[in-house]
Amino acid sequence: MGVSGAGKTTLGKALAVRLGWPFQEGDDLHPPANIAKMSAGIPLTDADRAPWLAAVGAWIDRRIAQSGGGVITCSALKAAYRRMLTEGRPSVRLVYLDADQPIIAQRIAARKGHFMPQSLMASQFADLEPPTADEQAIAVPAGLPIEQQVGGVLKALDL
Repeated sequence: MGVSGAGKTTLGKALAVRLGWPFQEGDDLHPPANIAKMSAGIPLTDADRAPWLAAVGAWIDRRIAQSGGGVITCSALKAAYRRMLTEGRPSVRLVYLDADQPIIAQRIAARKGHFMPQSLMASQFADLEPPTADEQAIAVPAGLPIEQQVGGVLKALDL
């Protein structure tokens, strides 16, 4: 979890490969209306995010039902969103990619072909409620090399 540009996809894919688990890009579960809205530079509302979060939760439920692990990316910027994804799912662990605005601005400016424009960066940080200690999220500095990020997550998960 984390703001757009924090490196969720890169870390998620690397973790999935290391663990031999399926990977799901959470952005691919957005309804087309959400993609169109973000592409136009319009921030999503809680109501816009509700069907997307339900789709993310459904993917998690399918993995749990199959008794398998999995890695899915999701911004989950607000505590309420994270509760939607974790309540009743005790095996779910959150990994928070902690990044400051200069790093994110540089990354968003450099990436090509993504629907999230740099103009929405401020709204991402405005919505961000970093996880609190009771959420037991694994915090990873987004600026670390990917292998260090993966190693930190695996150590925190005791895997």
